[in-house]
Amino acid sequence: MAITKEEDIQKMLVCKTHLGTRNCDYRMKRYVFRRTVDGIHVIHLGKTWEKIMVAARVIAAIENPADIIVASQRPYGSRAVLKFSQYTGTNPMAGRWMPGTLTNQITQKYLEPRLLIVTDSRTDAQALKEASYASIPVIALCDTDSPLENVDIAIPANNKGKESIALLYWLLAREVQYLRGSLSRSQEWDVMVDSFFWRDPEELMRQEEMDQGLEETWAATKPVVAEDWNAQTGGEDWAAQGAGDASWDAPAAAGGDDWGAPVQAGAEGQNW
Repeated sequence: MAITKEEDIQKMLVCKTHLGTRNCDYRMKRYVFRRTVDGIHVIHLGKTWEKIMVAARVIAAIENPADIIVASQRPYGSRAVLKFSQYTGTNPMAGRWMPGTLTNQITQKYLEPRLLIVTDSRTDAQALKEASYASIPVIALCDTDSPLENVDIAIPANNKGKESIALLYWLLAREVQYLRGSLSRSQEWDVMVDSFFWRDPEELMRQEEMDQGLEETWAATKPVVAEDWNAQTGGEDWAAQGAGDASWDAPAAAGGDDWGAPVQAGAEGQNW
């Protein structure tokens, strides 16, 4: 368990889970380790890890996973929420929260969950307020400036970075599977954290277009290069060089005529 904790905290450091904001709520001071020179509050990752373990035990204690709602209005948490629900069997609600989901019984999407998990207590304030009306316990990812009203279990972490949100949901899903017994603690989870990362559709389309463009340019330039080499190996260039040699022969012949006179003079000297 100690080795797992150290590895998890190292992953949190890589994903910048410990970086908070410049502002700090007075109820979040207990989770702040120190403050940097720039004024950014650093979150105590040991307490973050402990809170993740507590939240996983609460999730595993509910018999029917479908009675758990995982909500995220923040775009960076939408993919992580869907992946978390895929591996734990919970009910995802990524995107806009429909007002009245927990309070208005007339609506078709009315739900009565036993637990609510939110990505940001400020962005998902509507869901927190409805959960307080329906007496539903709430687990929330809270940054240093997040309000803690109507939050029962706060997981102190950076909830603004896509890597940090993905890692937190990945750790939570893994621990829930450990507690349920579907995954043995002796073996590592074969699912990578990268699958929880949010990806911009426009960036994916741009990357695909760039890859296709590179392939097309490579396919187009490859035969052209071959033609250039064939052209160089053709006889036309050598013929041109031969013509150059012929041009050099003319002054050489003229020079031979010039040198011929002194040579004849030398010959006359020898005759003497």
